[in-house]
Amino acid sequence: MFQEEVKTIGGLRLHVIPTKKYKTNTLVLKMKAPLCEQDITMRALVPYVLQNATERHPSMKEFRTYLDELYGATLQVDLAKKGEHHVITIRMDVANEKFLGDTSPLLREALTLFSDMVFRPLTEQGGFSVAIVEQEKRALKQKIQSLFDDKMRYAQHRLIEEMYKGSPYALDVHGKLNDVDTIDAKRLYKHYEHMLKHDEIDLYIVGDVTLTDVEHGVAERFSLEARPLRSIETTTLAKRTNVQEVIEKQDVKQGKLHLGYRTNTTYNDADYNALQVWNGIFGGFAHSKLFMNVREKASLAYYAASRIESHQGMMMVMAGIEPSNYERALEIIHAQAEAMRNGQFSDEEITQTKAVIRNQLLETVDTARGMIEISYHNVIATRQRPLAEWLEGIEKVTREDVVRVGKKIELDTIYFLTEKEGEKQ
Repeated sequence: MFQEEVKTIGGLRLHVIPTKKYKTNTLVLKMKAPLCEQDITMRALVPYVLQNATERHPSMKEFRTYLDELYGATLQVDLAKKGEHHVITIRMDVANEKFLGDTSPLLREALTLFSDMVFRPLTEQGGFSVAIVEQEKRALKQKIQSLFDDKMRYAQHRLIEEMYKGSPYALDVHGKLNDVDTIDAKRLYKHYEHMLKHDEIDLYIVGDVTLTDVEHGVAERFSLEARPLRSIETTTLAKRTNVQEVIEKQDVKQGKLHLGYRTNTTYNDADYNALQVWNGIFGGFAHSKLFMNVREKASLAYYAASRIESHQGMMMVMAGIEPSNYERALEIIHAQAEAMRNGQFSDEEITQTKAVIRNQLLETVDTARGMIEISYHNVIATRQRPLAEWLEGIEKVTREDVVRVGKKIELDTIYFLTEKEGEKQ
């Protein structure tokens, strides 16, 4: 378990998680805004531009050399979709000076570098550095194009695109290939200034520190105007009269069968714990029905699993199959979902699933990154679910709860990526 201290400083929410577990301090900045087609590609580009250089360290080489001087501090950036939010993550790990012979104020220096990245990036003539923006545009294009080469990720993306057509959730976190070339250094910088004014911004510090230790240093370095918290209503999909089936043909050897279900339950709902147990028995783990029946017994799939999107009210089933096994695989997947709805699972399966979920949560909070992700669920959601309450909630789930939550789950879209005719292997 972990305790979290939260303090709002202007337009920034500071979260401090004190722990003596690690010899490093972890700093994570999260910037969140509603998913929006007009600006998603610019947002996707911003963190990659920021991690290159600052006014004080005006080249990638100088910037990275300075990180090395901070006892090998590391820096990464990442993008994610959480419900209908686009989330940018910038993360830095730095050694805790308490464990070093040197008395350098490493945490203070890391906070300064972090704030330099955010408030004093390298600029020229009223925009970001043109050379850096052009370099990162090329890299972003490659990231977007690489989706096509990873067929499992591609199938996942296409399922969501078809299931949520016309809704913000259909957008890919990296934006749109056609929009990359329309971005220039000045326009991107102007958009970044807008983000600093309007995004919800959270800074996490995890390590052997307290809120009192860092509050003043953060207030000094992160001066952001207060802003109203935006609550966004998730787009409600129009109910389908029939399940949508999308079959796409490409030059592939292995078929990718992905199914999208509406769970009608999210992290905000009281039924969320029961949904986690339902998914765990159905397809979330190695002991689950999908794995045992589709992959092991029927030998129909190279992989077969399900996962839930906590903030979107969606469940996805993924199976890699021989193209000729399409109908049979669907039949068995449907049969497992039906068995779940009818309560055809043992008490042993419930107990085993609860134990695996519990272990997974405890393993997650064993790392600084995991603690932050668990905490950030409560920023995205409109309800707070402390870890102790979450674990207790899982334990309390009954067979009746699992059956009830399962009755709300509806199949929406079947997406199948298969080989072209005449290409039987």
